[in-house]
Amino acid sequence: MKKLSIGVRLTLWYLLLFAAAQLVFATGMWFFARRSLYRITDGALQAQIDDLTNFLEAQKKNATVAKLQEEVAEAYLIEHSGDYLQIHDDSDSAWIFRADFLRQHALDPATNGLLTQPHYRDEQLGRSLRFVTQKIRANGRVFTVQMGLPIDQVHQTLVLFRGYLLMLAPLLLLAAASGGFWLSRKALSPVDAITRTARTINAANLSDRLERLTTGDELQRLSDTLNEMLGRIEQAFIRVTQFTADASHELRTPISLIRTEAEIALRRSRGDAEYREALRHILLEAERTSALVEELLSLARADSGRETLRISSVDLSTIVREVSEQWRELMAARNLTFTCDVTDEELAVLGDRNALQRLLTVLLDNAAKYTPAPGTVDLHLEMTGELAAIRVSDSGIGIALEDQPKIFDRFYRADKARSRNLEGAGIGLAIAQWIVQQHKGSITVQSSPGKGSTFLVQLPLQAMKLEPSKTSTVVFTT
Repeated sequence: MKKLSIGVRLTLWYLLLFAAAQLVFATGMWFFARRSLYRITDGALQAQIDDLTNFLEAQKKNATVAKLQEEVAEAYLIEHSGDYLQIHDDSDSAWIFRADFLRQHALDPATNGLLTQPHYRDEQLGRSLRFVTQKIRANGRVFTVQMGLPIDQVHQTLVLFRGYLLMLAPLLLLAAASGGFWLSRKALSPVDAITRTARTINAANLSDRLERLTTGDELQRLSDTLNEMLGRIEQAFIRVTQFTADASHELRTPISLIRTEAEIALRRSRGDAEYREALRHILLEAERTSALVEELLSLARADSGRETLRISSVDLSTIVREVSEQWRELMAARNLTFTCDVTDEELAVLGDRNALQRLLTVLLDNAAKYTPAPGTVDLHLEMTGELAAIRVSDSGIGIALEDQPKIFDRFYRADKARSRNLEGAGIGLAIAQWIVQQHKGSITVQSSPGKGSTFLVQLPLQAMKLEPSKTSTVVFTT
């Protein structure tokens, strides 16, 4: 079953709410009109009761029942106010006056007990009447007075008013439905414009944006939010495209070298030494390719959120010492002076031991590659406030100021002319930055061309008792 559109559903909800509001309003107005008409009728009855009270008080105090009957009959038989009047003398238990209509239609003469307030009620005695029953004290006597007025016109007015309400209700509902549908279409027209534009956006025109609304409401915020999302998607798509192109380029070079080396070796018969040299070159390129593929897989897993870290409390001082020990001989082989300056106290951080070791390896490898022999590489670890600070400094070629913001980008290498000789693909620093970010830290660089570079990594320390810092320095020199 096809679902109704939002516009139709909004119209139906609007119509339902309007119908409910109309019902409540019409019912309230009908009861208000009824109450107003009855108040007018009750006011007229009370005015007649007041006139009768004044009349009875004007009679003589020692008047007999017969005299009162004569006086009341003379006054009320010729007036319409007496058409529905009966007066009972409670003191003498006698009727003072009783209209012919009430003689023909029995009416309860009085409510038992003394009425302190007027009592109103409707009666159907051949026609609709409204009566008031009230006790009147006059000249030492107590009279129970019942006086009525026809309310046929009141009922007719209420019936006519109800008919008008029932007649106008469908017209108002029809007008409300039309207005609601028009309003919903007008309110949702920006959504249609956004939908039309969104359908035209694909991989070939990600730079296009949805129509910017100026309504100042939720739809404008939705449009702006979707445009911001498209901007992020475009940037991600550009990064993925660039990553694919760079990865293809980086993989094509070693594969081409391997193929070329193999083709040359197979063109003619060679000696064992020549074959071994060719195989050595092929193995070297294969190792480079394997390392590159591993780094690409790491980045891909990181981007997809599948690269998991085993976070636990680790001693950063121990990790730094272990990595520095592994690099001692490598630095010596490259004729570099390697200095490791590590605090003696335990610096506990929440992190992944393997990832932190890889971070240090990337920074030290980067320093070794870009530092001509003889040169120096310094590894320093200290505690600064609530942070553990790792500094890797070298006396290498340095990084130009305009290149420093880009060195953490994937496949970016400041010294492109020497990229192949330096055995790098430009991915290491991108991986290092991702590791630092996963540990809620920061990584920065300070460098000048020809004066070396210093990478600073700051990681938050695990909550612990801070003690005065002690450092030990180990220097490896060749």
